[in-house]
Amino acid sequence: MGDNMVDDNLSPLKWRPEMTAPVISAPPFQLHSSPSLARSPLLDSVVPKTPKSPWMTPLASPMKRAFSTMQGYLEEVGHLTKLNPQEEWLPITESRKGNAYYAAFHMLSSGIGFQALVLPLAFTALGGWTWGIICLSLAFLWQLYTLWLLIQLHESVAGARYSRYLQLAMAAFGEKVGKLLVLFPTMYLSGGTCVALIMIGGETMKILFYQIVCGTTSSCNINPLSTVEWYLVFTCSAVVLAQLPNLNSIAGVSLIGAITAVTYCTLIWTVSVIKGRPAEVAYVPPHEAKSDVARLSSVLNALGMIAFAFRGHNLVLEIQGTMPSSLKHPSCEPMWKGVKFSYLIIAMCLFPMAIGGYWAYGSLVPSNGGMLSALYNYHGHDTPKVVLGIACGLVLVNSLTSFQIYAMPVFDNLEFRYTSNVNRPCPWWLRLGFRVFFGCLAFFIAVAFPFLPNLAGLIGGIVLPVTAAYPCFMWVMIKKPPKYSFMWNLNWGLGCLGMILSVLLVFGAVWAIVALGIEVHFFKPQ
Repeated sequence: MGDNMVDDNLSPLKWRPEMTAPVISAPPFQLHSSPSLARSPLLDSVVPKTPKSPWMTPLASPMKRAFSTMQGYLEEVGHLTKLNPQEEWLPITESRKGNAYYAAFHMLSSGIGFQALVLPLAFTALGGWTWGIICLSLAFLWQLYTLWLLIQLHESVAGARYSRYLQLAMAAFGEKVGKLLVLFPTMYLSGGTCVALIMIGGETMKILFYQIVCGTTSSCNINPLSTVEWYLVFTCSAVVLAQLPNLNSIAGVSLIGAITAVTYCTLIWTVSVIKGRPAEVAYVPPHEAKSDVARLSSVLNALGMIAFAFRGHNLVLEIQGTMPSSLKHPSCEPMWKGVKFSYLIIAMCLFPMAIGGYWAYGSLVPSNGGMLSALYNYHGHDTPKVVLGIACGLVLVNSLTSFQIYAMPVFDNLEFRYTSNVNRPCPWWLRLGFRVFFGCLAFFIAVAFPFLPNLAGLIGGIVLPVTAAYPCFMWVMIKKPPKYSFMWNLNWGLGCLGMILSVLLVFGAVWAIVALGIEVHFFKPQ
């Protein structure tokens, strides 16, 4: 029944005067637990009206009304989410005025991040240019393909829009299995990224103020702020900016984030290449592996760095959910245009960063701070402070803007819980409270667990299927391509390979932690 969207009663050959408005059917869990697919009472009461025509004949009247009703019904299906009141209360779908430009801004802001700064390290572990470039290119094409799958699956069921990654997983795998597989990874990719941005933003503020603005001035160092206090300054700034109501309203913020991300990536690798290579540059790993297992672990960590450089899959359905959609103009068209443009720019940033950074520093790139730290360590003395200050300022602004788009799914989930219980929109003071609460929680985690970046490989291996595997499996489950067809084989192959890679990355991360150790210190950020 879920796929038979047009009732036989609507056929002009079987039309009856007692015809009622068509009923939209969907799987039971979609009608109750999913905010974008919940039943609207308007669907049972709105019957499209047919304008009277002075020349309509008695025989043509029933057929004309039947076709008019069919047209009205299909138009309602094309704009189904507009009839759901709860969708208009939630931050992600509150405004559906997005377009391809907004999508490109959001994807650029969320797609280029601090992970790109450590890409040269992956080239070192993979043995140089050849395997580094091959692995980076394959990862780029793989994640671009899974992005296309998610965009096509957004409206894969007639009359429904999956505007959250979790909703699509529940539709494909079932409610319980979908939540089990996807809930933690997507929440970590949102909340965990915000925690990492607090750490990076706070440390960048500290460097920008003490090393660049103050310099050797002793008056700045009388009562210096601690790292925790800098974290707090960044968190307060991010929470103030987070008061923008919905995902569409931060399009301008994402534009600023996109510009700063592209600029600081280009600036860092350009200055590094122009300044030349340090005298002590080397292209072999600083710690030579003593066993085959250790060497395998190093390669897996390098693959993890490349995989984590491409991010944002947990946001693509949310971004597409901000766009209007109809049968004539589905949202997948402008969304794919925005993704293609944004990922062309992302490729123009990440590939030069990896290749140029590896040429300039080789294995000298530190794991903490990546290319930005290498620039300070080896060219800080002969690079103008203005250039270094601009680079730090761009990283800081990008961290603030990225915080907004990664926090939006968390805000949406908090407000969904409230609106589902009380069946009314969130008041402004409660929305403010939710966002302040999340900012305080992220700040607490950043202070309490400052060693979390050292576990990025382990947790990243757990969440990798969100990017590499689950979209392929969901395509097979929902689209149901013919068995052993090209799409069936491709998606099963990529999905299984993604799961195997995830297991290997977790193994490599655990081995690295056991072999090299990890410094655990609670409530003591360095």
